[in-house]
Amino acid sequence: MVIAGPSVSIQPHYSKIAQYGITAADLQMQVQTALEGNVIGSLLEKEQLSPIRMVYPGNRSLNVNDIHNLHIFLPNGKLIPITELASVELKPGDAEINRENLQSMNVVSARLEGSDLGTVITAIQKTIHDNVNLPTGYHVEYGGAYAQQQQSFKELLIILITACLLVFGVILFLFRQFRIALLILVIGILGIAGSFLALFITGTPLNVGSYTGLIMIVGIIGENAIFTFLQFKESAIENENKNIDAAITFAISTRLRPKLMTALGAIIALLPLALGIGAGAQLHQPLAIAVIGGFLAALPLLLIVLPAMLRILYSKGFSTHLNEINESHHG
Repeated sequence: MVIAGPSVSIQPHYSKIAQYGITAADLQMQVQTALEGNVIGSLLEKEQLSPIRMVYPGNRSLNVNDIHNLHIFLPNGKLIPITELASVELKPGDAEINRENLQSMNVVSARLEGSDLGTVITAIQKTIHDNVNLPTGYHVEYGGAYAQQQQSFKELLIILITACLLVFGVILFLFRQFRIALLILVIGILGIAGSFLALFITGTPLNVGSYTGLIMIVGIIGENAIFTFLQFKESAIENENKNIDAAITFAISTRLRPKLMTALGAIIALLPLALGIGAGAQLHQPLAIAVIGGFLAALPLLLIVLPAMLRILYSKGFSTHLNEINESHHG
């Protein structure tokens, strides 16, 4: 609660002002003119209307005692002290009333210490739900950093979905095979599980930085899967007599070193950030942990899961599938 003040309260005595033949509006007009003035007209100056304010002389130096000595004009032109017509009180202050969308609101703020935003908000929501019964017309809204975080998460989720759709579209355009595009997209999405697992093990909250790491992992795994399938397709086209196992083995053996170099290089480079070493490292720590977890999950996905799924897809009728690969290659 924010107390604004002190304030001066002038409460008219309606029975007395009626006896002297003035109204509460007349009293307010004279008091306002004495203290802060009233706009009585305007002056045209340089094609602009400037307001003319009438005010009593010396109003800038008035204090509370001077307000007690203020005189009010009666209809007959006589003066009477304001204390005869109203009570003048100095109040220590009143609580400020905040409004949003024309509704009164009270802001309760807190500072995080020793915990993350998601854990604290969850505990607050549970405590309020269990212990606070709001009257009709009242509701609770969670704003501040939490509202900004939720807005960022919504926007990043849209970006993540868009990135997945773009990866799927690029693969579909390259290979013209729906099942291959779907397979590579699923492999990329499964890589996100490694990022979530790394965040869970390290106790790192999901924030904007770690969310950005998830988006990066989808693209990185999708890129590696595309190159693996390209090697598989080239091997199948050049050696039509080879069986499916030989083509897959050639593709994996050819792409093994680049995959390991990419993963190990990225993990080693991001390891200081993930450990929080260096000035400002904690700011990017969630991003580094998410990317490292994604790379660790990407290796078995690209070296085991992807070849196994290719063998399942092309094990039956390998020659038929080979013709499809040739057609997509020549197309």
